[in-house]
Amino acid sequence: KTRLAGRYMIVMMGFFAVYAGMIYNDCFSLGLNLFGSRWAFDGQDEGAVEENDVAEPTAQYGSSESVYPFGLDPMWHIAQNELLFFNSFKMKLSVIFGIIQMFLGTCLKGLNALYFGEKLDLMFEFIPMAIFAASLFIYMVVLIFMKWTIDWNSRMLSATCIDPASSTWGSADYNGDWGNCNGGGDGTCLPDGTSCDGSETTADKCPLGYGGSGDGCQPPNLITTLINIALQPGVVDEPMYAGQPQVQNFLLFLAFASVPVLLLAKPYFLSQQQHEPVHHHADEENGDEEHEGGEDHNFGEIVIHQAIETIEFVLGMVSNTASYLRLWALSLAHSELATVFWEKAMLTTLNMNFFASYIGFGVFAGVTFGVLLMMDVLECFLHALRLHWVEFQSKFFKADGVRFAPYNFKQVIKDAS
Repeated sequence: KTRLAGRYMIVMMGFFAVYAGMIYNDCFSLGLNLFGSRWAFDGQDEGAVEENDVAEPTAQYGSSESVYPFGLDPMWHIAQNELLFFNSFKMKLSVIFGIIQMFLGTCLKGLNALYFGEKLDLMFEFIPMAIFAASLFIYMVVLIFMKWTIDWNSRMLSATCIDPASSTWGSADYNGDWGNCNGGGDGTCLPDGTSCDGSETTADKCPLGYGGSGDGCQPPNLITTLINIALQPGVVDEPMYAGQPQVQNFLLFLAFASVPVLLLAKPYFLSQQQHEPVHHHADEENGDEEHEGGEDHNFGEIVIHQAIETIEFVLGMVSNTASYLRLWALSLAHSELATVFWEKAMLTTLNMNFFASYIGFGVFAGVTFGVLLMMDVLECFLHALRLHWVEFQSKFFKADGVRFAPYNFKQVIKDAS
């Protein structure tokens, strides 16, 4: 009966495990070249690739032909910076999923307020919470996608002094029009034709004029950017767009302004309605009886309750976002374990003999099934369950309504007889 009741959960766990494997292009630590890699080594068809060789893109950077259709390009699995790239990608992806899910939970709180006609909850809880979450955390997601979509090759090239006689001059990586270099200064020029003398900083050479040390021509460290929103307002060392300091200052003002509204507005208006009793609905332990009770709350009690709500939400948005990084850690551990099992159990025996390969495959299949397909899947399920219960449902679920009774044919027939 337990297995039958859990069949939907098992099916969905299997579906999303396959989906995550396709997103990361990771099947037992191996990348599957399903759609053809967008990178190629010289001599790879003849088996002449050696360590430290550099792969070149098969299409112009930024074009539709240079993008792998679904998931990650399998070439990343043999790159020297594989771990660095996957760590950065999985960390950002975990943050994106976490923030979107928490913001969805906050929106459900607003829908609950609309459904139950709680105008004070809608105006002075949901709206300030949504403003606080959007101004700092949704903005973080926007910055991540901006960094992913900006053509940094072109931007960095626009602030690079290049010898006009080199093969880089006239490269298609630069999206602008190549100028004419007059050979002044040290003989190098920027892509627009401006001469360089070797003393210019990146900010001097960058034509964007966004400010900071990079002036918009260097990819920023997003963690530093987000920390500086609160610690150094108005200071953006490596901006990505014009007016970024002013936008971030405005968002920071909205976030700070929403906190006192969330803390004091609802208690104030409730105190004005103090002559009307506040009704609570509670269930008896057996779930069969329900009673209503009304009691007057003084202003101090209401403020304390709202202060707890405010502190939980504000601090929870920060801690819960960090909590979603467990998705990154679990994925990293899973992929590294798969790599170790493949290399130690299979690769070390394939070059020996048939019997050694047979034993090696048995060890590989056994530990993969026991550790990755059983223990690791159970661990991921428990972590996902915690993220839903704590980080997601805490945004809207209060457990003070009517006890949930799932639809049951047997109970319906029993009640009707």
